[in-house]
Amino acid sequence: MCDYDDELYHERLPNVCSAINAKAKNCCSTDSIKRKLPICSWLPKYKAKYLIDDIVAGLTVGLTAVAQGIAYGAVAGLPNVYGLYSCFMGSFTYIFFGTCKDITVGPTAIISMMVNPHIDGNPDLAVLLCFLSGCLILLLGLLNLGVLMRFISMPVTTGFTLAAALTVGSGQINNLFGIQSNSNEFLKSWINFFGHITETRRNDALLGCCTMIVLLFMRKLKDVKWGFHQLNRYLSLCRNVLAVIVGILLCYLLSRGDNEMPFRISGEIQAGLPPVRVPPFETQDADGEPMNFSEMVSKLGGSIASIALLSILESVAIAKSFSKGKIVDASQEMVALGCCNVFSSFFSSMPITGSFARSAVNNASGVQTTLGGAVTGILILMTLAFLTPTFAYIPKATLAAIIIAAMLFMVEYDKIAEIWRAKKRDMLPFLATALSCLFWSLEYGMLVGIVVNALFILKKSMTPQFQLETQKHNGIELCLAELKGSIDYTAAEYLKITIVTHVTERHMGNGNVSLVIIKGAEINSIDATVAATIVSLQEDLKLLQCDLICWNWNLAAAGVVCRLHKKSRNMFKFTKNFSELLETIPPAHGGNDSHIACDLSQ
Repeated sequence: MCDYDDELYHERLPNVCSAINAKAKNCCSTDSIKRKLPICSWLPKYKAKYLIDDIVAGLTVGLTAVAQGIAYGAVAGLPNVYGLYSCFMGSFTYIFFGTCKDITVGPTAIISMMVNPHIDGNPDLAVLLCFLSGCLILLLGLLNLGVLMRFISMPVTTGFTLAAALTVGSGQINNLFGIQSNSNEFLKSWINFFGHITETRRNDALLGCCTMIVLLFMRKLKDVKWGFHQLNRYLSLCRNVLAVIVGILLCYLLSRGDNEMPFRISGEIQAGLPPVRVPPFETQDADGEPMNFSEMVSKLGGSIASIALLSILESVAIAKSFSKGKIVDASQEMVALGCCNVFSSFFSSMPITGSFARSAVNNASGVQTTLGGAVTGILILMTLAFLTPTFAYIPKATLAAIIIAAMLFMVEYDKIAEIWRAKKRDMLPFLATALSCLFWSLEYGMLVGIVVNALFILKKSMTPQFQLETQKHNGIELCLAELKGSIDYTAAEYLKITIVTHVTERHMGNGNVSLVIIKGAEINSIDATVAATIVSLQEDLKLLQCDLICWNWNLAAAGVVCRLHKKSRNMFKFTKNFSELLETIPPAHGGNDSHIACDLSQ
């Protein structure tokens, strides 16, 4: 057994220099460059037949992006044109850094909703938020921290999506009926709606409700088997654009001059392309007072981190949805998304991320590569250059109908049912997330859900399951505790209390446990807290006239205890089988064997 002493008393430390050298060589390799710039992998293999599919998909997504961009600019509390500013640069940038051909990057309902309360309608704050959140996302991606997404469970994301859809949809209910409202929050929107329902404008209500009904019908048009199926499919994909065109025509034809519009309209949209400039690091507040960079960051507060987190979550979730069996590199998606936000901020963009709705359109249109994003970006630029004056006639009721219709299908109804069927306990983090997001805020609601989920994990790590058995060998009681997997410090005290309590109860009854054996072949590692607890357990058992043997422990785990307390070396035994272990027990124990099986595998 002395053969193990050298490994027990000398901790094996990682070779930091070798690891750094290996990483440095890997960073400069061709494979690493291809991972960081996926375009280097697919562009040489690009085929001419892909071009038509990419152009058709890019045009279809671009038409959808125009309508949604204008709508989401309003959701963010900005002039509508900022929604269009946010649509094109992400499409161009993702071509070089993105790994999923279906993803389209741009403004989304959730991110726009989260931006709104932090910027007070100030475009400079929105652009700076885009830049800072992009820098944070890019940094996390370069540090390969995509694994952090694993801490956000399906119940939490499903609850957040439900709350976001309800919040965004509720924020548009007043516009749908032509009612003035100063808030897009869930409760305040409904309070304002019912408090001013008598102010409903007939024209807006008719246009909004009819538009939403037609949009819902056209969404199902692609599933209709009769007629021209391909035509039905493209009409379904372009339904938002058609709604905008019809709304503009109705408003223009029914108007009686600039001062007598039949509907509440979006107002004038600034014509032309956005200026190329560095993100603003100073601005003015609503009262015209100057704000420096630190004051702007203070104003944005935790939204920088929360929007970065939600942007990553949306984009990675979409990539997984369309991966079709391929492994998604979450860290590279974070790099791509970070670059999209950073570069877009130089073109007056608000924060952007992957859009599930437009990505679904992209996939349904048969896109072959991320090059389809170039067509989308060009179409947005042409719209900004030539068509923006026309969009001044877009009725707010039309945009509200487009947003509400999209939100109805953003809720993951099937996943809610799956959570209920699979494990009803998971409804707790789902409900905690949904309710906190609805009645508190979206960013804090997400954190509440993560914390609730973490409490379940923490409880599980604190209270591992033990199966305690006591057996008699040669007429003497022994306890054998077989531990599976690593023991965290949170479970150490529970392990000690359970064993000591069991031995004490046996002494108070008819039993007389004189030896506890902990089998630890599957304990891969422990920390100093667990080691100190094992030493304390040995001392407590001695007071009960009971010895402790740690049998066949993994050397790495046993070494932590031995280095902490050198005298504890004597309680570690290494044998080929249990019978051989019994032979090493001194005659004073009479060959007694008690068995405690502690199953920590769950």
